Amino acid sequence: MFLKEGCSLLLKVHKKSLPLILNVNPGFNVDQLNGQNGKNPVELKEYDVLKRLKYEENISTALEFFKWVANSRSFKHTPLTYKLMMEKLGQQQEMDSVQYLLQQMKLEGISCSEDIFISVIDSYRRGKAAEQALKTFYRIHDSGCKPTVRIYNHLLDALLSENRFHMINPIYSNMKKDGFVPNVYTYNILLKALCKNNRVDGAQKLLAEMSNKGCLPDEVSYTTIVSSLCKFGKEKEARELAMRFTPTVPVYNALINGLCKVYNTKEAVDLLDEMAYKGVDPNVITYTTILNSFADQGNIVLSFAMLGKMFVRGCSPNIHSFTCLINGISLMGQWYEALDVWDGMIKEGILPNVVAYNALLHGLCFAGNMNMALSVCSAMERNGCHPNSTTYSTLIDGFAKSGDVVKASEIWNRMINLGCRPNVVVYTCMVDVLCRNFMFEQAYSLLDNMVIENCPPNTITFNTFIKGLCSSGKVEWAVMLYNQMERFGCSGNTTTYNELLDGLFKCNNLMVALQLVREMEEKYIEFNLVTYNTIASGLCHMGMVEEAVKLVAKMLVRGIKPDVLTFNILMNAYCKGGKVESAKQLLNAMSQLGLRPGFISYTCLIGGLCSWIGLEAAICCLQRMINDGIPPKISTWNVLVRHLFCNIGCGSALEYLESILAVD
Repeated sequence: MFLKEGCSLLLKVHKKSLPLILNVNPGFNVDQLNGQNGKNPVELKEYDVLKRLKYEENISTALEFFKWVANSRSFKHTPLTYKLMMEKLGQQQEMDSVQYLLQQMKLEGISCSEDIFISVIDSYRRGKAAEQALKTFYRIHDSGCKPTVRIYNHLLDALLSENRFHMINPIYSNMKKDGFVPNVYTYNILLKALCKNNRVDGAQKLLAEMSNKGCLPDEVSYTTIVSSLCKFGKEKEARELAMRFTPTVPVYNALINGLCKVYNTKEAVDLLDEMAYKGVDPNVITYTTILNSFADQGNIVLSFAMLGKMFVRGCSPNIHSFTCLINGISLMGQWYEALDVWDGMIKEGILPNVVAYNALLHGLCFAGNMNMALSVCSAMERNGCHPNSTTYSTLIDGFAKSGDVVKASEIWNRMINLGCRPNVVVYTCMVDVLCRNFMFEQAYSLLDNMVIENCPPNTITFNTFIKGLCSSGKVEWAVMLYNQMERFGCSGNTTTYNELLDGLFKCNNLMVALQLVREMEEKYIEFNLVTYNTIASGLCHMGMVEEAVKLVAKMLVRGIKPDVLTFNILMNAYCKGGKVESAKQLLNAMSQLGLRPGFISYTCLIGGLCSWIGLEAAICCLQRMINDGIPPKISTWNVLVRHLFCNIGCGSALEYLESILAVD
């Protein structure tokens, strides 16, 4: 096996709290500061202590100095020195030490200021510990501090950051009971909470309440609701709301972003022109949003046009602008052009970041150019840009697609050695490459390793594994793996069932396949076009053509439009069963539904005509195929050749073919 286990590197290490009692740093001249050796002690000033704490990068050394000063006779800590020390501890998430200093302030009779308390709450917010922030708030009076509007606002913001909506309203009610009048910052937090909780109607009512209470909404208020309305597809309503006051760039950006998400780029460009007409200068976000939308739609020409418009209007593109363009070009498989844009970005003085590198790598891997991808990755490391999990998953996925398990394993081992912890995407890519190389035992052991490393597999991981097993004919193992999904906290989705059904029908296991179909219905799993095509193909493969036709009819009743593959499946079954006229009717029906038959459709029908009607009918179908602009392929000619050789002999067959292929 090529993989390093790397378990010891991936185990979560519990961070040790800084000790509350520390030894004196040998770097301090303790004797001089304490006045020993017959000298007077050096008197420290607040400025000196603040300066030393501010510029000390090592948190342990800073706390050591802080403790030493507290025990010396040279200085008594002030609210400012306490605040700075707690901010540094909060940035490192040393919250036990922060609480210790709060208690120490109380013992020394130093009142906790509003700024200090806000700093503590913000530290809890950054550490995703809003509940601890709330508990600290309830003990605010113990710290010698009183609640204020600002403190309430920061507490509400901490709760919002973790989507603790059920806690926000009680705190807001408590705030009003304490006699505090909400300001625009308070309202904006509440608006965001309502919108994040999908209560945009409530947010609009709150917006009206703001105005009624004399608190005028600002651009943040409008931007929040406009963005939420666009998210729910209410672009017209969002536009009407935005026009109630003089729109600003952020509000326009929210509107344009909403339109671009539904690929309504025409109206987005109209808004861009409206901004220019009204004297509102679009910024780099405005242009990049539209540029990205064009790129996502594969319209690279218009993406370049938008980039040109930025330059003409004096708006310099940023790293995100170029990254969107590179990503769009890469997805079109045009990696040469992506490299040209990359060079242009460098010439503009914009240094690529990890996101830009990942976009370029994705394009190269998508095109199968793995040597160039490795070269770019090496340049990335040389330039001091550290690869992340996305970088490694992109490379592993690229090698998985090419079936190179050795190179994929080398990337995996490099990632582990550099201390980058794989996420579920990286693990899934690794499962994929192992399955492509029939290393199913190793792939299975990787699932257990994911659980050990607190990175459990998701449904996509299982779908990848199940697909690999079914493709290799190991359908029983795939079914067993499906039955184990719940043990890993996962459940099957439409893709899971599609892969299993395809494998089961191919190995003629009709009973289990139909059980899965019933299970899908009982669990209300969505049947998509792939599901219907898979079941129809399986039924036809087992000679159950009429059941397949009924299934397609059921699909139509449910509003799912068949595609060319659906018709090809039924046509092939009809032709094999001698019902060639029914197959011809399906070919005509395809055109009526706006579907263009492909060479498979015609080849299938030609084969049926050869077998059941006659050569002349098959030649007529071939002529129709050519007239429809669909050139026959080798498989098409093979069908005719086999029929000719079987029925009229070698010499006559060659003469007949020459007459067909003769050019006037």
